[in-house]
Amino acid sequence: MSLVLVHARYLFLETIRVPIAVIGSAFFPSAAMLFFVVPFTGQDAVAATYATGSMLIFAIMSACLFTYGIGVAEDRAQPWDPYLRTLPAGPLPRFAGRILTVMGIMLIAIIPVLVIAALLTAATVTPAQLLLGLVALLVGSLPFTLMGLFIGYALPSKAAVVVAQVVFFPMAVGGGLLTGPPEVAPDFIKAIAPYLPTRGAVELVWTASTTFSPNVLSLVMLAAWIAVFGALSTWAYRRDEGRRFS
Repeated sequence: MSLVLVHARYLFLETIRVPIAVIGSAFFPSAAMLFFVVPFTGQDAVAATYATGSMLIFAIMSACLFTYGIGVAEDRAQPWDPYLRTLPAGPLPRFAGRILTVMGIMLIAIIPVLVIAALLTAATVTPAQLLLGLVALLVGSLPFTLMGLFIGYALPSKAAVVVAQVVFFPMAVGGGLLTGPPEVAPDFIKAIAPYLPTRGAVELVWTASTTFSPNVLSLVMLAAWIAVFGALSTWAYRRDEGRRFS
């Protein structure tokens, strides 16, 4: 456990030495809250609660895709990384430390969204709903965690930056994170959203924090995305491991 914490501390300090990486994860969902949610749906308790859930998923997706995807790819390019893999402790402490680091960045990203929702909108949840919503966020982060790991282990750092950016925005828009409450989304978004992991993830949060009833298809597809990218990230890691030590 002490090795995990050492790696987590090292990786977190390494990340915050370039503050824009952390600021970016917190800025965009917070800016969306201030410029779109607060003026347009801020006084509608139900719509504001839905929108807050959407922005929370937006925040964790950003943290996972960019921190895992770009961070892992950049680490692989350093001579320090293969050396760490040869140490007796193995790769697990560093991997667990990276997970703790990203969880810390996720926390930094969601706190401004929650503060804006509490102070500037009519969004409301009970303490139990808030707790369940945070648990739903952790579950909802799984496909983006695995997607980020796949990008990081499969691609060189320059390609990882581009792919993470290309994947991020279509996932957010297509999943309905930027179109308001689910019943007012355009027909095109309603048609494609259930097939994207963003929709399944946000429906978990909506279910935990509101009276929303999730679409079974969205949850099934969320599980499918987790399974597929779990397999792909494992394959990419083993391929990278084989290349380094063959």
